[in-house]
Amino acid sequence: MSLTLWIIMAIALQRLGELVHSNRNTKKLLAEGGTEVGQSHYPVMIAIHVGWLLTIAAFVVMSETHSVDELIIWPLLGVYGVVQLGRLWVLYSLGRYWSTKIIDLPDVPLIRKGPYRWIKHPNYLIVVLEIALLPMALQMWGIALVFSILNAGILAWRIQVENVALMKRE
Repeated sequence: MSLTLWIIMAIALQRLGELVHSNRNTKKLLAEGGTEVGQSHYPVMIAIHVGWLLTIAAFVVMSETHSVDELIIWPLLGVYGVVQLGRLWVLYSLGRYWSTKIIDLPDVPLIRKGPYRWIKHPNYLIVVLEIALLPMALQMWGIALVFSILNAGILAWRIQVENVALMKRE
C-alpha cells in the first residue's frame, strides 16, 4: 500500500475518533439541557468531509501513475501536522464542550481561553487549512480547489447558525 493511502487511512481514523469523542460530548451536553441548533446543515457538512477524503483516496487508487514531488509533500505534510496540533489545542480548550454539532447551552459562558482568546472560530480555520493542505501536499490541485469552495459554502452557513446561538451568550 502506498504512503498516500496510509496517510489517508490515518486521517480517516483520526476523524472517526473525533466523531466518537464528539458524540460522547454531545450526549452529555444534551442530557444537561443543551439543545442542538442548525441540524439541517450537518449532513451536508459530513458529506463534504467524507467526499473530500474519499475523492483523494479514489484518485490515488485509480491513478496508477500518481506520484508526489518530495519537495512539495513533506513541507506541506509538516504544515498539516502543525495544523493538527492546533486542532488538539482547540479540543483541549473547549474540553467537554467540544462537539461537531452546534449545542446551545445558554447558561454556560463562552470559552475564552486557548485560541479562543484571539479567534472566534479557530476550529474552522483549522478545517479550512486541512481541506486545502492535504490535497495540495499530494499535488491534487483540483481537489483542493473544489473542496475548499464547497467547504467555504458550508462554513458560511454553519458560522451564521453558530453565531446566532452564541450571540445569546456574549
